Amino acid sequence: MTEHCCVNMEDKRIDISLDQMRKRFAEESNPSEDSALEKCIRFLNGIGIVTTLIASDPNGFLPGLSIHRGTILINPSRLDNPGDILHEAGHLAVIPSDDRPLLNDADISKRDDREAEEMMAIAWSYAACIYLKIDPRFVLHENGYKGGANYIVEQFEKREYFGLPILQGVGLTANVKTAARLNIPPYPHMIKWLRD
Repeated sequence: MTEHCCVNMEDKRIDISLDQMRKRFAEESNPSEDSALEKCIRFLNGIGIVTTLIASDPNGFLPGLSIHRGTILINPSRLDNPGDILHEAGHLAVIPSDDRPLLNDADISKRDDREAEEMMAIAWSYAACIYLKIDPRFVLHENGYKGGANYIVEQFEKREYFGLPILQGVGLTANVKTAARLNIPPYPHMIKWLRD
């Protein structure tokens, strides 16, 4: 079965298989990033965060990437950092489900809980990397996080997870003590990937 990504935007439908995407953008991208990008797209579509490949510039605040009405729009040939897809997906995942279909990337910085949601999105995307067996530096790359990506990775490798208490508070994961009580693995294991 061929996996497809598609979108209807103002009567313009782009329908592309992941195999076609791989061929189309192979000359312009790093093979290891392609593999990670494909893993991310499959994972996100599988958990209910819709991703769509587009040929035009999605006009977001990150090159090649935008959130439009709860859908992540991606132009792989314009992406500076493919790992940004998981971080933006983290924003969608941690907000209440009623807000998800309405979210545009310009709205993220205006949300009442933006600081908490930013911490949760970082912790969520780290957990997604661990789950997908992708190096966390795919998301926590040197070009992002105001120069603090290495510090974040170092802290998380020491199991000093900021954002974890908030993720636990909304029912997405559990710290070591709570996980032991529930007889489940602790963070970075996720109980579920999307907030209710």
